[in-house]
Amino acid sequence: MKKNIVLFSLFILPIVAYLFFASGVNSFTKLPVITPKVADFGNWKSLDGKTVSLNKKITVLGFSGSNVLDNRGNYFNLNEKIYKRYHGFEDLQFVVVAPLGSEPEAQKVIDALAPFTDVSGWNFVFASPDEIKIFYDQLHLKGKLNENLGTSYVYIVDKERNVRGRKGANKENKDKKDEYKEGYDTFHPSELSNEMLDDFKIILYEYRAALKKNHNATKQL
Repeated sequence: MKKNIVLFSLFILPIVAYLFFASGVNSFTKLPVITPKVADFGNWKSLDGKTVSLNKKITVLGFSGSNVLDNRGNYFNLNEKIYKRYHGFEDLQFVVVAPLGSEPEAQKVIDALAPFTDVSGWNFVFASPDEIKIFYDQLHLKGKLNENLGTSYVYIVDKERNVRGRKGANKENKDKKDEYKEGYDTFHPSELSNEMLDDFKIILYEYRAALKKNHNATKQL
């Protein structure tokens, strides 16, 4: 009898514990709000002449700057690591804010992705430099745009227009999961496939759980 108890403790119990925590970890996690209730876009037009809104959409938000083509490798990284995996969700959009006049370069980026990607979820919207500065400033982020009004970082904005990320409250904990993080560097594929993917899954889980709770689960999420 004692031998069976020892064997259970050594082999079975760890497996049960692993399965429990692996399946339930996200149910105890919520991605913190970095900046609440940010402003929506203005009457900014996309490449197809339509307006885009942050309302009721999970948005991966980027700022290309005026040198859009110089950063095309970053969009390729984001496309491969995040977009292609999740773009089928109707409540998800990828939006890149770019200065007016950079439309031709933005179109070239879309055209380069199109042969191997359904680009229907990619959106470039265009605004004046002053409008971009004002919009970015009200996000209240620690990072800054460069002189071309761009950044290699992208940000997660939820359906209620809250910027989400990691607060890093526990300064004693050296774990990367406990660091302050407001955005994800598209220049580094490993950051997208690790930190961003982890946080993105939490956001999706939140909405899936809410839909399930309200008995309104749909194909959207």
